[in-house]
Amino acid sequence: MTVTKGLELNSRVTSAGELQLSLVEVPIAAPGPDEVVVRIEATPLNPSDQGLLLGPADMTTAKAIGLVTTAKIPADRMGGMKARLDQPMKVGNEGAGTVVEAGANAQHLLGKIVAILSGAMYAQYRTVKASDAVVLPDGITAAQGASIFVNPLTAMGFVTTMKNEGHTAIVHTAAASNLGQMLNKICIADGIGLVNIVRSAAQAKILRDLGAKHVVDSTTESFTHDLTDAIAETGATIAFDATGGGPLANQILRAMEAAINRTAKGYSRYGSSTHKQVYIYGGLDLRPTELDRSYGLSWGVAGWLVMPWMMKMGAAAMAPIRARILGGLTTTFASSYTETISLREVLQPEVIARYAKKATGEKFLIDPSK
Repeated sequence: MTVTKGLELNSRVTSAGELQLSLVEVPIAAPGPDEVVVRIEATPLNPSDQGLLLGPADMTTAKAIGLVTTAKIPADRMGGMKARLDQPMKVGNEGAGTVVEAGANAQHLLGKIVAILSGAMYAQYRTVKASDAVVLPDGITAAQGASIFVNPLTAMGFVTTMKNEGHTAIVHTAAASNLGQMLNKICIADGIGLVNIVRSAAQAKILRDLGAKHVVDSTTESFTHDLTDAIAETGATIAFDATGGGPLANQILRAMEAAINRTAKGYSRYGSSTHKQVYIYGGLDLRPTELDRSYGLSWGVAGWLVMPWMMKMGAAAMAPIRARILGGLTTTFASSYTETISLREVLQPEVIARYAKKATGEKFLIDPSK
């Protein structure tokens, strides 16, 4: 088949302080010798995608007219938007679909189901380099392969970062998510201590049913004590925090210091000499990160993103990680979705209200072919 045009989703922040989400018809470039055209059949709504899709808008003000949805952006949130003002931004980090056209050097991919990490995936078709299309194993559907990059690579990135920086166990927040469940499966298989922080008894049950040993609920009165006990038992000195704002990073550092001091042989006014590290990789809590520095001087708080980690690792080191992910798409790295929606439904205010909650255990999949 020959594809000449298709719909894609754009997100624009205007200088007047308005978010505009729109479906626009765009031309589809014919594939070059080393390119393919992929019909996108599944692409996830990851929190990182929502950050670009919805920006800082107040989605309670969303209004839809035809294929355009608008929402107001509070004035105090416009400060960081200067670089993207009045520009249509393409959305969607990853996805999967069927190769419907192929260049002369990529004919072997025609008809194959492939996964792509190239951006602009909230679209009906994408023309990409054949080298960027990962052929999924036989029997794996586009939906099963749509999320093979962001969450699986992030989970593997946490474990690799832990090892490379000399730590032996991990603390993870928002731990009942698809990513958190993958991380648990990896750590159980590899014998790595993992402390899971959740926000409800239901989330705790999800992880315990997977075999997680250390699960603590941040909403309980015993949270601080439970967290310190779990850290003391595992020896965790590195954490990956999906919330970003509020006091949680501080609570983790305090608990790490308290756990270390349980076996301290003497007092130091500078705190323990063991380095304690929290990496913030998400922004579920938009408040400032609160730190009271009550855990000595050997600690750090920094950001962590999967793409810079991959670049730092290099192609040779990433090859076995990718192979492990492809081999575990229906087990360790399986993703589950609570709802599949069309591109048009992405724009509907009542649907936005559901996926914008970013609720743990609720993951949306977009099927642009619907």
